[in-house]
Amino acid sequence: MFAVLSLPGLSVAATPSTERQHELRNLLYQDCGSCHGMHLTGGLGPALTPGALHDKPRELLVTTVRDGRSGTPMPPWKQQLSDADIEWLVNLLLKPESQR
Repeated sequence: MFAVLSLPGLSVAATPSTERQHELRNLLYQDCGSCHGMHLTGGLGPALTPGALHDKPRELLVTTVRDGRSGTPMPPWKQQLSDADIEWLVNLLLKPESQR
């Protein structure tokens, strides 16, 4: 099992606590929402709805949140968010809106 966990590109991040999940959800709708729209349907930044993201590779979304997008207003979040936080947020974004 150790060999599987140490393969490049695979990550096993701990799930954030319930309290942290609440904080992350607020960050998503407040901070991210300031550019992506309060309902995440787009604004200065593109829409972050499941429909808008369905064809994007999951790893691209994780990398974008972690490292930002050069030449755009999208900042890197790696200084403020752990890998587990970023993974959880991307998972949340990919869920149907009724399950968010």
